[in-house]
Amino acid sequence: MRLTYTSDVWWKNAVVYCLDVETFKDGNGDGVGDFRGLTQQIDYLAGLGVTCLWLMPFFPTPNKDDGYDITDFYSIDPRLGTLGDFVEFMRTAHDRGLRVIADLVVNHTSDQHPWFKQARSGRDSPRRDWYVWSDKPEPDNPEQIVFPDKEDSVWEYDEGSSQYYLHSFYRHQPDLNVGNPEVRDEITRILGFWMELGLSGFRVDAVPFLIENVNPRLAEPHEFLADLRAFMTRRKGGSILLGEVNVPYKDLIAYFGDGLGDQITMCFDFIGMQKAWLSLARNDATPLVEALRERPKPPKDCQWAMFLRNHDELTLDKLTEQEREEVFRAFGPEKEMQIFGRGLRRRLPTMLGGDLRRIKMAYSLLFSLPGTPVIFYGEEIGMGENLEEEGRMAVRVPMQWSEDGGFSQAEPVREIPEGSFAPDRVNVADQKRDTASLLRWFQLLIERYRECPELAWGEYTVLDTGHPAVFAHRCDADGATVVVAHNLCDTAQDVELRLDGLERHLLTDLLVDGTLKVSEQGVVRLPMDPHGCRWLRASPPEIPPEDASVKAL
Repeated sequence: MRLTYTSDVWWKNAVVYCLDVETFKDGNGDGVGDFRGLTQQIDYLAGLGVTCLWLMPFFPTPNKDDGYDITDFYSIDPRLGTLGDFVEFMRTAHDRGLRVIADLVVNHTSDQHPWFKQARSGRDSPRRDWYVWSDKPEPDNPEQIVFPDKEDSVWEYDEGSSQYYLHSFYRHQPDLNVGNPEVRDEITRILGFWMELGLSGFRVDAVPFLIENVNPRLAEPHEFLADLRAFMTRRKGGSILLGEVNVPYKDLIAYFGDGLGDQITMCFDFIGMQKAWLSLARNDATPLVEALRERPKPPKDCQWAMFLRNHDELTLDKLTEQEREEVFRAFGPEKEMQIFGRGLRRRLPTMLGGDLRRIKMAYSLLFSLPGTPVIFYGEEIGMGENLEEEGRMAVRVPMQWSEDGGFSQAEPVREIPEGSFAPDRVNVADQKRDTASLLRWFQLLIERYRECPELAWGEYTVLDTGHPAVFAHRCDADGATVVVAHNLCDTAQDVELRLDGLERHLLTDLLVDGTLKVSEQGVVRLPMDPHGCRWLRASPPEIPPEDASVKAL
């Protein structure tokens, strides 16, 4: 594939790295991560091979919801630095070839935001209609309550104005009324402000709540997303919206903009993620195979964002109750490991019991699945969680740079995990010196993923392996093919793959040395180690494998 083309549509085979400035690196010794500390680690991130940084909220906040309760959309939380520090960070990131996107949290504000303070000052306030009010709240639907451990309603009574306001999340986060044109205009100004400071786009928090929970509802809810995307394209053609859209596939395609692709640029594949965990729990690829065969094709230049773990709970809400219990038993059997009755608050390495072979296989699966991989900070070294922290904060622990932590010279803003995943056993410095470490494996996976644009751009086909534990697929683009296989079980397997159109081709292993030959009948015998993974590039005998991806040009 032409590099000039894939680099224009950069998001389709990017490597997105999500981090929290507050917990990544302290640059001034006060125990809180900040932009100065993050800037000093830009070379580490560039060396890892990631191409896009996703920053969790860094705005001023009372910090009742880890920064997702915002009091000023146009500034920086003073604990994290200044706008000047942010600009220096952006300049350095761009110098190293990294793009940056940030969380766009505009479905609500903090109840301490000046807008809400004005809105609740009286029913005649100019900002009153910036939020959603009702004399008599609608009956609560239990399925609407996002945090059932903290809230029992999405309406809160405001004594000062004798009305109820809508809050889809916590009661201290009143919903903005996106049905109000003034609110929509303000949201576009927020986007424009940060794009002028260098952002390449935004991860849109809880998209369905942004456009569909409005009361009164927008006449055409998806028009607002299309308007946002059009505004961003006018300002910066290569900018993106990465959407958190956890709905069934049949409903999700509308968030891309149906066939037009003029709304959300990339949507997280929550269904594929949850089915992947079910497959890992069962050592059976069938659930993942079913999800990929069911998944609709996104519009041209749109993309699926693939992940196994993110900054929230590992939600399993789209599985049946029985399937969810299977995953709980396998990866989080204790109640303290579970949350909201629908998810897990653990990181992947602890869920897999620290088994490095299985962990490496799981991340190989992530990087090879059709779409753009999104990873959470610390995954590259196998960090664990701290279950002593409340709720979803368990996985948002300080980054572990060295044996003594290395996050800060002061007491860290949050406690660092102890035990087998403590910094003296899991840290960046040690893994840099270990060629067999998870960090080095991540660097190899990222390098190979970037060398194989077929994985993100190509037409994928799930292959019949003849064994339920072995998942295999091929990706074809511009006459080039990559074949990938993963063994989900702990016993060796030999499988035969039928590769139509690749008769007499060579398959060059991209992760270790070695080649296989496809027979004249288009069949290859593929030995798989326990929890093994194979990435294979197909090439005719007369073409070197390194040239195979551009042989059609």
